[in-house]
Amino acid sequence: MQAVRIEKMQPAHAEAAAAIEKDLFGQPWTREGFLSSLANPDAFYLAAFEDEKLVGYCGFFQSFDEAEITNVAVAPSGQNKGIGRAMLKELIGQGRERGVERYILEVRVSNERAIHLYEKLGFLKVGVRRGFYEKPKEDALIMCLND
Repeated sequence: MQAVRIEKMQPAHAEAAAAIEKDLFGQPWTREGFLSSLANPDAFYLAAFEDEKLVGYCGFFQSFDEAEITNVAVAPSGQNKGIGRAMLKELIGQGRERGVERYILEVRVSNERAIHLYEKLGFLKVGVRRGFYEKPKEDALIMCLND
């Protein structure tokens, strides 16, 4: 695996993040969506780079001691290299420093690779949100980690 650098996401990364979103998701976040989130003091985002190219990002919105993980994405060129796992471990560590004790996320019920990754990191299945996703329509599995 090439050396991956993980750092706090900056507004300059929003365009590349939006391009990855467009490749991966039916309802992608836009550049403006990322810029808005990055400007929110309750949000924290990380970006992963290989050879100075953005290959992944993840982030959360924090409310007191709880954080909702809103984005976890790795570009196709960076998948199956442990980048998602490395980003999430760093995100959880950064959250701990910010006082986060509980993380919650939603994931498509069909996204077995992501579910497996979350379970390896200690997340538990706690519920289902019916019809949560669009394009295509699908239920979301709710997962939680108490840190």
